[in-house]
Amino acid sequence: MDQWTTIGGTTIPGSDTELTLSQRNDDFAIRIAGVPGDLMNSRTHHSEEALAELACSRLSTVENARVLVGGLGMGFTLAAALRTVTDSAEVTVAELVPTVVKWNRGPLGLCAGRPVDDARTKIHLGDVAELLKQQEKKFDAILLDVDNGPEAMTASDNEWLYSLRGLKQIYQQLRPEGIVAIWSARADQLFTSRLKKTGFNVKLHTVRARPGKGSRHTIFVAQKPWVPPTR
Repeated sequence: MDQWTTIGGTTIPGSDTELTLSQRNDDFAIRIAGVPGDLMNSRTHHSEEALAELACSRLSTVENARVLVGGLGMGFTLAAALRTVTDSAEVTVAELVPTVVKWNRGPLGLCAGRPVDDARTKIHLGDVAELLKQQEKKFDAILLDVDNGPEAMTASDNEWLYSLRGLKQIYQQLRPEGIVAIWSARADQLFTSRLKKTGFNVKLHTVRARPGKGSRHTIFVAQKPWVPPTR
């Protein structure tokens, strides 16, 4: 069997955490230096695609929908969102690590069909949390595939996203009936309760890393209720 070859490396801004990009034939893996296993692998992306489908399915006929994707990764979530929304939609993807965007514009981009080159894609280089704090326009869907879910692994700053304060900010950034979908390595009842406390209607979905097999991941789907206008 052919061996993995490291073809790229970078450091996450604001930390000492190192990421590496490895290739073996047509397969790619992004890893955290010193941590066993893959952070992302191009052969196991079913749950990342499900994240986008669960969040964006209601937008398949909505004109001018606005979607925010937190975390580019290998581009599979972005690609699935673009397949789901209309031609008039705008999908902003926030990626903290500039080199990850560079990788997606190189050979890695072939895995997901080069979604960063789609005219509907807008790249924001920076922390999705900072974008959520500053953004003024409302989104129809927010997709978060940042770190390892509510249990932040690569950057402690990600904890804000999953805090009650962060969830309230996300709630404010969504249009009525808007959805935030959050990828997680596992279920978390405390986080489910926090979403409900914020005001969301919440459903948990268990999705395999590969269709019918592989690790089981959890996707939190939280919808902002529609509130009739007051007279």
